Amino acid sequence: MDDKTADLRDLFVETTGEETVTETQTDARGSLSTDDADAVEEALSALVGEMVDRYAFDADLPESDLCHVVRAFFDPGTAGAGAGSWSADADAAVAASLSVDADAETVFRARMDLHLVADADRDGPVPYADLRTLVSAESPTDGADAGDKGSDVDRDAEGNAAVTDDAALAAALPGDVEPATARRYRQVVEADLASRRVNHRYRDAFADLLTDADLSTRLAADARRDGLGDATEDIETDVSL
Repeated sequence: MDDKTADLRDLFVETTGEETVTETQTDARGSLSTDDADAVEEALSALVGEMVDRYAFDADLPESDLCHVVRAFFDPGTAGAGAGSWSADADAAVAASLSVDADAETVFRARMDLHLVADADRDGPVPYADLRTLVSAESPTDGADAGDKGSDVDRDAEGNAAVTDDAALAAALPGDVEPATARRYRQVVEADLASRRVNHRYRDAFADLLTDADLSTRLAADARRDGLGDATEDIETDVSL
């Protein structure tokens, strides 16, 4: 065994605690990944459960499917979309993967319940700031949770009466806008406002939890690959440990 081979063997033993490559070593790495995934899933479930307890959700989905919606929103592999390029097609793709019978509209409502507003959701017949002026409102009761759905919100940020009827909102928008479409715009604004009232706490927590988990997994894999790559540079590939 030459010096480089000995160095490689010492690195392997120091890193793994094993003298030989065994099935046990492979299982140990797999168990660590499972533990990490379980911790992320537990934290995600706790956050979603907290929101369900705090808000009156519009979407009728089990918490497991709500967690799935959150994961999909931050997964760029979902119908080729990500948080910055979401579409109705992505909502439909997520709906098809849920445990219950659901459609794209259900997933959209779930995203609004979860404060997961995409850039595309804000596209409307008027600039978003103007749309928010039409439908934004504050809770009429001091001390109440301003983000709670179901409250009789009827005032904008300046205290002026806001448009609260979907038909009236549709009539206030340019073009031939249906009340159902106006309601969708309202849900987007209300979700943004609810998120802002809690300093985007939940959306940021979801992003930190899921993107950091993915990033840490990639970094760990890269570190292992790069470390072994440096150690094995210029070493014969047919060396036996």
